[in-house]
Amino acid sequence: MARIIDVIDHTNVMDDEFTYREPQQGSGDWRMGSQVIVGESQAAVFVRGGEALDVLGSGRHTLSTANLPLLSGLIGLATSGRTPFTADLYFVNLKDMPQVGWGTNPPIVLETPGRGLGVVLLITHGVIDIGVDEPMLFVKQYGVGKSVLRLRDLKDRIQSMLLSELAELLTKSGAQSVPEANALLSDVKGAILAQVNEKFAALGLRIKAFEANPFTAKDVPLDELRNYVSLDMWERVQRLQIAQKAAENPGMGGALAGAGVGLGVGQQMGAALNPDAAAMQQQMMQQQLMMQQMMNQMMSNQMGGQQQPPQQANPPANPQTREEIQALLDNLDMKLASGELSEEVYNRLYTKWQERLNQLG
Repeated sequence: MARIIDVIDHTNVMDDEFTYREPQQGSGDWRMGSQVIVGESQAAVFVRGGEALDVLGSGRHTLSTANLPLLSGLIGLATSGRTPFTADLYFVNLKDMPQVGWGTNPPIVLETPGRGLGVVLLITHGVIDIGVDEPMLFVKQYGVGKSVLRLRDLKDRIQSMLLSELAELLTKSGAQSVPEANALLSDVKGAILAQVNEKFAALGLRIKAFEANPFTAKDVPLDELRNYVSLDMWERVQRLQIAQKAAENPGMGGALAGAGVGLGVGQQMGAALNPDAAAMQQQMMQQQLMMQQMMNQMMSNQMGGQQQPPQQANPPANPQTREEIQALLDNLDMKLASGELSEEVYNRLYTKWQERLNQLG
């Protein structure tokens, strides 16, 4: 015969405990008239067939159709509700867990245009106060099927949500350096508490306090940086590093072209064999021009303005000869690289004068 649970409670609550199932092994045998004692800062949730059904607040409860309407409707009321039924009972700890540590692992990637490699890895750490706000919702999300659910079981999930919101707020703030990020930190802490709680509410959780120490920059080798940034950002970092090395060694400019930094013969052949490569070829040409400009600027800055690169004469407004048309095309490339022309205008003008150049033979 099934062992009926007539009276049950859960008093030995661990400090980092979210939920505790009774009984720990298998399902319990209950009947209407059994008693459940729920302590202060606790809730009790009945689960049957993996579905969270009814929740009881603090106090002594005699099970009845009044306080278990969903469960009683599911099991029926044979023999006036005295027939034993099986169910799991989850005690939920509603106390706040204070001083829960968190940290930036992985670090937050912040773009810093014009500074260093154009990107910095922000690191910090702090504490939060966290607790269960909606016991039924929380048990549905995380408690069902677990004999005990503790803070360590959810800490990675909690930290991931915090860092995601923190990174988004920093990006929207427009901060582009470590000092700028720290200047905004006090405002960010208030904003993140409000925004994170919106997402945590969907899990039945709440955060009552959020504290963070000032940001610092994480120093990593260049090859390790690629583990944290997007592919597009990594390619920009590599191009900038090449330009910086070229500025430190003026004789490196020709070596870069020989090493294939520009558009090589093999790439030209690939573009001819594959029409889809034409767009890629044009993009690489533009990148090469932009890189050359950066190198020229850095070299000029290092020489202290003692030597200025010769100024290219503007081509005539209506070029006629091959030389004049070629000069105009070169001038269009430089204007595109410097941002004086949009890509749409550049493509239209370049196509027009390239066709005229081809007609001249």
